[in-house]
Amino acid sequence: MSAYFEDEIFEQQGFIKTGDYEGCSFKNCDLSKANLSGTNFIDCRFENCNLSGAVIVKTSFQETVFSNCKMLGLHFEDANTFLFTPQFGDCALTLCSFYGVTLKNAGFTNCICHEADFTDANCSGIVFNNCDFLHAKFENTNLKKADLHTAFNYSIDPEGNKIKKASFSFPAVSGLLDKYDIRID
Repeated sequence: MSAYFEDEIFEQQGFIKTGDYEGCSFKNCDLSKANLSGTNFIDCRFENCNLSGAVIVKTSFQETVFSNCKMLGLHFEDANTFLFTPQFGDCALTLCSFYGVTLKNAGFTNCICHEADFTDANCSGIVFNNCDFLHAKFENTNLKKADLHTAFNYSIDPEGNKIKKASFSFPAVSGLLDKYDIRID
């Protein structure tokens, strides 16, 4: 029988038990390289946590908020993507992989997504609010109706991605022309 936790606060933890966490808060926890496989987080909140390199195979994040978290190298394609609705605010998501993940109900605000992989991901309708996509990979990504007005440092090939009715702003929109290796003055 797996552990069940409801409305509990976990502070400065370096380990959590596999189980179900509902309405729980995690504050200043260092869960880097932790094995969170098979754990369910429902309506949970992570604040100032380090989850870098954590193993999240079949881990569920439903209505889960990450605030000011370091989450380097996570493989979200290995997570349980049923009702996958994470909200990322002020997070470092460098080297994270969202390969093939449906992110339509996810939120990204003030995130560093350097070298993140969004290949084959469904990002339709997402608002990427003030996110840095330096060297992020967008291939066959569905960005229809996505809002990248305040996003920057992205390089997106319009021919290799779905960008119909997506919104961009100048000067960052020049990232749609990177593959042509042209100079814009």
